[in-house]
Amino acid sequence: MAQSPSAVHTPPSHDKPKAFAALRHPGARPFLFGMWLAMLGDSIEHVISYWIIFHKFHSTALGGFAVISHWAPFLLFSVWAGVLSDRYDTRRIIQLGMAMFSLASIAWGVLFLTDRLEMWHAAAILVIHGLAGVLCGPSVQLMIQDIVTPSQLQSGVRLMATARTLGFLLGPAIGGAVMIAIGPAPAILLNACIYFFLLIWLWKAPYGPKFRKGVQPSRAVRGFADIMSAIRIVAQSPAIMTLIVVSGCASFFVGNAYQPQLPEFLADLGYAEDEFRYSLILAANATGAVIAGLALEYKGLMPASPRSAIFLILGWCASIGVFALSNNYILSVAALLCAGFLYLSYNSMAQTLVQLNAPPESRGKVIGLYTTAAQGLIMFSGITVGMGGAWIGIHASLGWSAAILMVVAICVLVFLCPREAKAPVEA
Repeated sequence: MAQSPSAVHTPPSHDKPKAFAALRHPGARPFLFGMWLAMLGDSIEHVISYWIIFHKFHSTALGGFAVISHWAPFLLFSVWAGVLSDRYDTRRIIQLGMAMFSLASIAWGVLFLTDRLEMWHAAAILVIHGLAGVLCGPSVQLMIQDIVTPSQLQSGVRLMATARTLGFLLGPAIGGAVMIAIGPAPAILLNACIYFFLLIWLWKAPYGPKFRKGVQPSRAVRGFADIMSAIRIVAQSPAIMTLIVVSGCASFFVGNAYQPQLPEFLADLGYAEDEFRYSLILAANATGAVIAGLALEYKGLMPASPRSAIFLILGWCASIGVFALSNNYILSVAALLCAGFLYLSYNSMAQTLVQLNAPPESRGKVIGLYTTAAQGLIMFSGITVGMGGAWIGIHASLGWSAAILMVVAICVLVFLCPREAKAPVEA
């Protein structure tokens, strides 16, 4: 019997969750390791390229463009990237993304080594880097779903998010150390090699559209018609619609806009010149996310459901609110640790549910629409939190943003969130 569009597909419950379930699949181990390397390389490139930009141009505007060029592609092109992943071999799309990341690192290194870097060069490289990220996004999610079994999908998505966060956490330390040891230009040229592992492994990996059964590829990219098609598909699934609405609001109102404001929060706590305390508070959010990924995987906790995801986002709002109002350093660090824990738990659960509920033939398109909301709208959090902070103070703007998001999440929970349907039993 066919499953109704509104049914909430959750991982089968008849199997007892196993610790690090996705790693039990032999194909998942090299793929997750390769993605960790790619995210590590991405973070290292940010550290070195931002240092290069600052010392070469001392341009605040270019620094702002670096943020816009990173998030704007997710807002503008995520659906089309998803359509490409439905239509073409996801292995080749990810390889193209890795090649673009590597090309960006090589371009930085060569231009800085030859002292020919100009501002338009920097802008062009930043755009290439941003496009590489959005191009890979939906294909990476489809690839992990092609590799693992349905019961392992939440584990796979959670481990992918953990690997990404761990890469971002270690990237600044590794990038800074290598840059000090051999210089920024050789360091970023060396960083270009970090993407080769995944690029080579995917060449013959037995996963992707050619190895799926019973799923026909969708039509080629059709411009705005694809966006409208994705919206119509999502409208038929209350589970996906709920998650996209809440994820979009979370990105729009709060996102990660408080992270660039951490020096100001630290100054208000009385530690403006304390580099050690700054490094601790800077790493707290990512550390909480890594702890969540490892702890939840070890015990196989938190089966995916829309209502559980919204409760997690409510906890995240509360943690952000505590951080915004805190006048104690230890409490602030603890609040960010909790925020990182809850956000990774929510994000991996939401991603799992979107993938499980999306129609197989249009899964990439739906993931693209979810990515538009969950990542593309982060760009606007710079207005709600950052610019709002310039008017009413950063503590008030972050606190009010978290409060508004909490009200929205409660409304969605009450009026939109579907009740959990019993998952189909798989043979």
